[in-house]
Amino acid sequence: MMMDQAVPLPRPSREVRIFLVAGEHSGDALGAKLIAALRDELGDRLRLAGVGGEKMESEGGFASDFPLSDVAVMGPLSILRRLPRIVSRVHATVDRAIAFEPDAVVIIDSPEFTHPIAKRIRKRRPDIPILDYVSPSVWAWRPGRARKMRAYVDHVLAILPFEPGVHRRLGGPPCSYVGHSLIERLDWLSALDPGPLSARLGLDPARPVIVVLPGSRTSEVGRLMEPFGETLRCLVARGIEPHVILPCVAHVRALVERGLRSWPLPAHIVEGEEEKFQAFKLAQAALAASGTVTLELALAGTPMVVAYRVDPVAAPFLRRLIKAPTTVLANLVLGENAFPEMHQEQSSPENLAAALRPLFSETPEREGQRAALARIPELMHIESGSPSAAAARIVVDYARDGRRMGEA
Repeated sequence: MMMDQAVPLPRPSREVRIFLVAGEHSGDALGAKLIAALRDELGDRLRLAGVGGEKMESEGGFASDFPLSDVAVMGPLSILRRLPRIVSRVHATVDRAIAFEPDAVVIIDSPEFTHPIAKRIRKRRPDIPILDYVSPSVWAWRPGRARKMRAYVDHVLAILPFEPGVHRRLGGPPCSYVGHSLIERLDWLSALDPGPLSARLGLDPARPVIVVLPGSRTSEVGRLMEPFGETLRCLVARGIEPHVILPCVAHVRALVERGLRSWPLPAHIVEGEEEKFQAFKLAQAALAASGTVTLELALAGTPMVVAYRVDPVAAPFLRRLIKAPTTVLANLVLGENAFPEMHQEQSSPENLAAALRPLFSETPEREGQRAALARIPELMHIESGSPSAAAARIVVDYARDGRRMGEA
């Protein structure tokens, strides 16, 4: 039942209340950094409430209203099975936000969960500024969402440099590029020595290295392990026998290990961020599922070929929905298709191997990719500070000035 529009209550002028809503673990990581940056801006004036995970709670002063696992689900079937609980959590979160009397609300990614909350808060308390940290992929599919967001989002905090232009073109809310969290790691990445990983794995310096990335979700791994293994078989047939390194997250490791049994080459499985990026720096080429990992590879300077496969039943619908000229984030940042990508039936082992083969020697294809890779750090650069600090400054401005900020 819809409650009457609430009336704000007075509070001490020194207190600033921010209500945060994350819907999955990547949002929890962003939210944790945002909390730290907000505390740098506001000190002991900061009061927090909302929904998040362990990383946000570890920053102190924030306690999630319920476990993130209640709503952190992937895929339409998983969402459908848990829909009653998710709907209940949406309504509970709106009630909690209204009761908290925030100076600003920040929704973090996960639009299927966070946007229904934002819409309901806006209806009941139109005076509260609402900021969206991480733009939905309106540049890829359902572009009409951008214009609709104007009704309930005052400002988008974008993590990709091309997104402000997309929102202007599509009539979306005001949008600022605050920076991707990956750019905070450039100095660390530059100094990272891959030698210890090479020594631990016993790699022969005379043999090339390929890093293979079949994804972090069970569905991705299930669809890509076999064709990726067959791609390696094609490379071997053409006289290329690289060392294979496969960075893996723990929850898909068993599935990866089963898939490796049919591969023509042994693969070294590595876990953890440091060894993953060491592997990127060792590799002459990467074979990767489409996703954020293409930006990680780009910032590490690793040439790549990208594959994208979805359930065959969903494929015809996605073809009609996707509007972008590419699904590879590194290509979108560049504004050109520098890194080969192959979708569905195009991503055959033969096609993938043909695109990978020139990357193992000094060819025009490899040189072209390296030139494109060199441009990406500058394109993702922000003027000063960290992405979380840039985001926090905008949030604090809205908390201080209210929705008037959007009119400036």
